[in-house]
Amino acid sequence: MSGGDSALQTIVFGIGDELFALPIGVVREILDHGPAFRVPNAPDWLIGLCDVRGLSVPMVDFRICLGLPTVEVTPATRVLVVESDTGGARPLVIGLVVDRVLDVSTWPREAVEPLPDTGTAWHSRHVVSVLRRDGGFVGLLELGGILQGMEQVLTEQPTAPRAAAVS
Repeated sequence: MSGGDSALQTIVFGIGDELFALPIGVVREILDHGPAFRVPNAPDWLIGLCDVRGLSVPMVDFRICLGLPTVEVTPATRVLVVESDTGGARPLVIGLVVDRVLDVSTWPREAVEPLPDTGTAWHSRHVVSVLRRDGGFVGLLELGGILQGMEQVLTEQPTAPRAAAVS
């Protein structure tokens, strides 16, 4: 939110029993879950690559990023295609796989509360604030915190081609 904004608009989604939100400005689109090309030797959280309108987009299992076990894909599983300016030649685009997308919500500025220092299992690198909703909480995420640590893996270029294994 910038200084002149009176409200925050977010995409609200669920992972397990928890609700999270991302500012709508970082979400390019929401897709049904589809097949991915598995990248050999990739980290567990990198499901693979998917085609999004001719662009190869890394699909990330957000459950693993949060320290949760993976689950089977359901008809409600969605891919949030998000974009982050990393300061490079082009923005970093990834697909965050989530259990379900609930809605687009607009929150008044006073609904955004600081993340408590105790009493939460959320890693503060991911959740920066909490929002109150229907007697519960929604964790407001900051895309930079999500990408921290995975950005190097997603943007690094191999320094030399790998030699083929010879038997």
